Amino acid sequence: MKTTIRIFYWLLALTLAPQIAFAIDSQNLPDAPSGIVTIKTIDPVRLVGYTVGDIIEREVILTIKQPYKLIETSLPIAGYEKRYKGQVIGIELKSVSHTKKEHSGNATFDIKLAYQIFTNNIVAKNAALGPEYLNLINTKNSKDLVKFRIPSLDIAISPIAIFGQVKIENNMSPLRGPLLLSSIKENQWLKLSNGILAISLLGLLYILGQRAWLPRMGGTFAKTHRAIRKLPSTPEGLKQAVSKVHESLNTSAEMSVFSNNVAIFLAKKPNFSPMTGEIDQFFSLSRQVYFEPNAAHNLGANPLRWLQDFTRRCRDCERGLLPETLTQKSGR
Repeated sequence: MKTTIRIFYWLLALTLAPQIAFAIDSQNLPDAPSGIVTIKTIDPVRLVGYTVGDIIEREVILTIKQPYKLIETSLPIAGYEKRYKGQVIGIELKSVSHTKKEHSGNATFDIKLAYQIFTNNIVAKNAALGPEYLNLINTKNSKDLVKFRIPSLDIAISPIAIFGQVKIENNMSPLRGPLLLSSIKENQWLKLSNGILAISLLGLLYILGQRAWLPRMGGTFAKTHRAIRKLPSTPEGLKQAVSKVHESLNTSAEMSVFSNNVAIFLAKKPNFSPMTGEIDQFFSLSRQVYFEPNAAHNLGANPLRWLQDFTRRCRDCERGLLPETLTQKSGR
């Protein structure tokens, strides 16, 4: 019976010896040959400002080429509290999980590590996650054992409360980058405002513009309006202005427009409908200028200024705009 027990313990020791050796002597093993292991780490964006109780997650993706393979029993053990020079630093490995994918010629391990902070201080202090050591074995030579070091990640642990006066410039962690203010919303509002301003200016240019820069800006009444603005305020200037308006009406209607066929003109050009009353007033002014010098036209003392306003509103009509209401029929 005693012999059987001794044999059992001897077999148990032989079974566990390699794993115990891997766990105890991993740091004393030689480093893995160059090119055997490819590593990618996904680290948290924030490296400062952690306080007691915070959990920091880190992901490590390893690709190991054959003939080497990972000894999975060498993965970090959850619950292990990190030490530095033999002293507990207050960071515990809370959980470890990994997945494995076999490929032709290599294997990929996706290792997820979660650390929890269990320390606090009256001032901010630096700390590190890791390093972690993994053991690899050559499948063609069982005596060829090597280690691979997962690099550490430097972080800064902040106190829950600050005592006394603190100078920010003397307590800035080198892990924190420059403090930048986000201007994304302001830039978006600026672009939107610039767009609205551009559209508004374009609209004003279209409504008030005197030149033919945009479609429908070079119409007959637009040219007439520019011409009348340059005429002198004399009887001869008024006569020329009335003549030019007659030409514009005839050109727009593609017919001769008189006071007795204005309805036909408006039927062909409904955009001018808001100007019905003003068109009748224009023909009264025309009759006074050409045929009845003593006839009343009820357009005030400066009919040339009235014609300028009249042609401007006709210009708006031919552009498809609603002309402004005539609030003053006399000269201004």
